[in-house]
Formats: sequence, structure tokens, C-alpha cells
Amino acid sequence: MSRYARSERKALTDLMSTLGPQAPTVNEGWTVRDLAAHLVVRERRPDAAAGILLAPLRDRGERVRRQIAAGDWADLLDQVRNPPVWSPMSNPLTDELTNTLEFFIHHEDVRRAQPQWQPRELPAGLDQALWRRTSTMARLTLRRFPARLVVQAPGHGEVVTGQGGETLRLVGAPGELTLFLSGRQRVARVEIEGPAALADRLREAKLGF
Repeated sequence: MSRYARSERKALTDLMSTLGPQAPTVNEGWTVRDLAAHLVVRERRPDAAAGILLAPLRDRGERVRRQIAAGDWADLLDQVRNPPVWSPMSNPLTDELTNTLEFFIHHEDVRRAQPQWQPRELPAGLDQALWRRTSTMARLTLRRFPARLVVQAPGHGEVVTGQGGETLRLVGAPGELTLFLSGRQRVARVEIEGPAALADRLREAKLGF
């Protein structure tokens, strides 16, 4: 595994171990145990993982996730900590591409559900990696938003997307934009500049995954 995917995985599993399986997460209705089971399905159960993205397969994927979540906690955590090398999601050739964003987001899902959390100061390389992926995410996720949307990470760059019209500016550090655009608007520390109605619509939009 490459360094940022590996470091975020380790930090997440260490935090999960410290907090325990019943600790809350940002994901509505999910405990740490539920999130761990999601990660196991994603990497180890390709027959069920398609349900994460494809609505017709969602019910089956959720059944498998709940079955895995009901298993032994220590074993579940070990499966997250030590991914299979045969998995298309976690082998050494794909790990950094497929898991840097995934494990950063889910690490923050756990961190930001705890009392008195604060944003981390991320390594410059991780900021850059997140911005590369998030700038693409912004173009895709917000392409149909009814405004001219400028997404800006100071010191890293900006992208312009949306359907045009009035301008709305979304500004934040790469990690904060990553969380906002993945549907974690309520815990992402960003600034939105522009018409209030459009800003409210963006804060409440169904984004990401």
C-alpha cells in the first residue's frame, strides 16, 4: 500500500479500536461497527459491494453488511486493518488511487462525531492528493447545480462548474471540500459566498456517497 491510504487506514483503525464498536459516526444511524462492516464489504465481498453504488443491488449489499457487522468485533477490526492483497480495492497497485479518499473521509466520519473534535493539519502531500481527486469530484457532483459554481482551495487551485447563472463560491481546504462534496456538509468547515438561497440549497443538497 502507498503512504496516504496506508496512514489513513492505520489512523482510522487505531481510533476505532480506542473508541469501541458502539461509538457514533457522522453517518446517520451508523456506529463504528457499522462503518467497519461497510469497509469489509467494499474490499472483501465484491458480490455485495456493488450495492454501495447500484440501487437495484442495495438491499442485498445491506443485508450482507449487517451480517458482517454482527460478527466478532476484534475480527472485524482486523479485517479492516489488514486488507486482502487480492482485492481490486486494496492491492498494492490500486490502493492509493482507490483508498486515499475513502479512508480519509471515513476517518473524519469517526473523528467528527466525537465531542470537541477539531480539524487536523494535514501533510502537504495529502492536501495535494485530496485536491486532485476533489477537483474532479466537484466537476461531476455539481455539474447540474443551478448556478456558476467556483470551488476554490486556496494555495491549490479552483474549478468552475454548475449550469451557469449567478455565481456561488465554495472555499475551503482540500480536506474540508472533500467532506462537503461527499455529503458531509454539516461537519465540513467551508465558506460559501453568494446568494443566500443558493448557498442554502448547496448546503442541503444530496451530494457524494
